[in-house]
Amino acid sequence: MFLERNALIVQQPAHLQPDTQVNGESNPENPAAMWAALAPLLAGQPRVRLSRDGGRSYPQKHERDLTAALPSVPAAVRIFGKDGTCATICLDFDSSLAGHDWVEADVRAVQSWLHRCGARWIEDQSPSGGRHVYVPLERRVTFTEARDLVEALGNRHRSLDKTPHQNLLHGCIRTPGSPHKRGGHQQLAMSLSLAYDVARRPNSHTVWTAMTADLADEIAAVRAFRLEQEYRPELLATPDPAEAGSNGRMSRAMQRLAVSGMYEAGRYASDSEARQGVITGAAAAGLSLLEVDRRMKQGLWPGLASFYARYPARHRMAALRRDWNKAVLHLRQHAGKTPGKEAVNKYPTSQPPSQARGRQASQNCDPDGNEHRFIRTWRNALNLAERRYGDTRAGLARKMVLRSLGEAAHKSSSRFVEFGVRSLAVATGLDHTTVSSHLRALRAEVDPLLVLVEAGRGTRGDLYQLQIPEQLREQSEAAAWRRGKLHAMRPVFRELGLPAAFVYEALEHSPAPLSASELVRITGLSRPAVTQALETMAAWNLVERDDNWSVVATTSLPAVAELLGVLEAVADQLARYRAERAAWHEWLARHVVVSPILPSPDDDYPWEVFEGPPDEWTLSDMSFGLAG
Repeated sequence: MFLERNALIVQQPAHLQPDTQVNGESNPENPAAMWAALAPLLAGQPRVRLSRDGGRSYPQKHERDLTAALPSVPAAVRIFGKDGTCATICLDFDSSLAGHDWVEADVRAVQSWLHRCGARWIEDQSPSGGRHVYVPLERRVTFTEARDLVEALGNRHRSLDKTPHQNLLHGCIRTPGSPHKRGGHQQLAMSLSLAYDVARRPNSHTVWTAMTADLADEIAAVRAFRLEQEYRPELLATPDPAEAGSNGRMSRAMQRLAVSGMYEAGRYASDSEARQGVITGAAAAGLSLLEVDRRMKQGLWPGLASFYARYPARHRMAALRRDWNKAVLHLRQHAGKTPGKEAVNKYPTSQPPSQARGRQASQNCDPDGNEHRFIRTWRNALNLAERRYGDTRAGLARKMVLRSLGEAAHKSSSRFVEFGVRSLAVATGLDHTTVSSHLRALRAEVDPLLVLVEAGRGTRGDLYQLQIPEQLREQSEAAAWRRGKLHAMRPVFRELGLPAAFVYEALEHSPAPLSASELVRITGLSRPAVTQALETMAAWNLVERDDNWSVVATTSLPAVAELLGVLEAVADQLARYRAERAAWHEWLARHVVVSPILPSPDDDYPWEVFEGPPDEWTLSDMSFGLAG
């Protein structure tokens, strides 16, 4: 079969033959020079992801700004930009999919096809035998266009990995010069000067048109197959975007579409219809036109941005405004009123007006401020005692559980906290069984920071009392109260990690910038953990360094969390707990002789919406769930 396929391949043009021999000797290019010259030109945006596990994964939390310096670990550049478009078609031929012979045959076949279309390309090869072919484009193409072309080519060539172009947020590729997980680097199969010339003078739009025209039948087949795979009769009953956003927040389906650009072909026939659905959902949820535009430009909604990439940049705002006006008209016709923000959450940091009653109740809970003074003194005790937990995974989790209880005490103006373990799980980013285990360990300590007053029963969670250990009482009362709020796990740190949360907290509470050594002393973390946390946060512009480290006040934690996709994970956790609580309430209603007043299963503490819970929320707003 290989010989039959190879017989049909046209010889590669002479001017693009590999230039790796000089005077009969191998002449590999310098990896650092290849990276510095080509990575910025081939990337869809100036961001790169590092693999700290030896090339097995490229997590988003290890993303940073792309520089000319060659990374010391395997690194992959982002294929798509913030606007949902790409500047280079990246074809990844993987030897693990079909073997080296198939890779060799497929690469030569694709190069012959590119030559017929008048295209110029760059080729490199990895130590494992895989090949990459890059086709730079003068005019950027949308996510949908690039995905269709690569999937069509993938149907022709079995060794072509289509996944890098199938994911708008996580599509990455190692460019020439990048270190490889097996050792060595991605090496050019041509001279660096020729590769640089191709990258500097990319293919015209005429070449792109010729490529898509030649693949027209395959692209049509790809789209038809997608429609066949995704079409389900129940899609016909999918609620209107306006209805989905009527609860004050944009529906998860619309948010996912805005972020990923992926939609079900059985529901939307084109990108235009999909983008109108997102705009209508945003208007129904109470967002403004400027908020939608900001999310597109900041890269929070690259999927929606890609739908507008068909227009020149100067016309995109006008197109967005036209779609917005259509959405507003649709909502008026179907709801009888103009969408507004009078009774919805002002995403991402506000609460409904109904919370005014909670605010007043909170103020009446502690009129003399004695409870808040006790809680702040308890925070001093926590700061003194938490070194006992060390920097192990379990120790860091227990520190966060204690912070969640302290935060709840502040919000309820009481040292008595009644939280189910599921509520604490959402607050800390842990599983509820893990939280339950840590609570048992914390209350079993010789001189604990909390005591169990009453075990949970029915719909009520365990009742805990914050306690200042006797051996720390004098020091805690003598120490000055720490400035700033006490936060549990803010959503962004679910992705960036617990060490980053504690380092950020130390910087946030410090009146002056801190050095790495001071952060090691304050947090009790190891120097490598602090260093890695600072590097990770600096890559997302959460902290900056002059002589010492400080917080970047202008960077929004909720915005970074949304960009990292953390809110989706929180929403999944909340949905699972709602279902479990509903089942528990149903069981209680059938088996309890005198039924207690059962709160609604949807009576949530909305951690997925807030950077940190507002101070004025009362305990009744937060407590729910199963006894824990």
